[in-house]
Amino acid sequence: MLTIYSDVMPKKENKELEKELENKFFSQAKVSQNIEEIYSDNLDMSYIDCVMHFCEQNKIDVESIPKLISKPLKEKIKYEAMELNFLKRSSRAKLVI
Repeated sequence: MLTIYSDVMPKKENKELEKELENKFFSQAKVSQNIEEIYSDNLDMSYIDCVMHFCEQNKIDVESIPKLISKPLKEKIKYEAMELNFLKRSSRAKLVI
């Protein structure tokens, strides 16, 4: 975290600054959690649709989203894509969701 200003800024203001920075930037956990929340709120949407919706809401380029989502979410999207025949099936094993 940011500890550069710890000598200059009081701890309360330092914590507020750190919180504000976390809100402005996306972390892998935060993005994945937001996509999972969209999915749970809209059960008629697929994970792929949820990712697209998240990108539109936050003005994020779809090309950069793979770096921002967690591996379990990537696996869910991959499984969904195979079920929709967007990807070739790599194995007969199915991911239990």
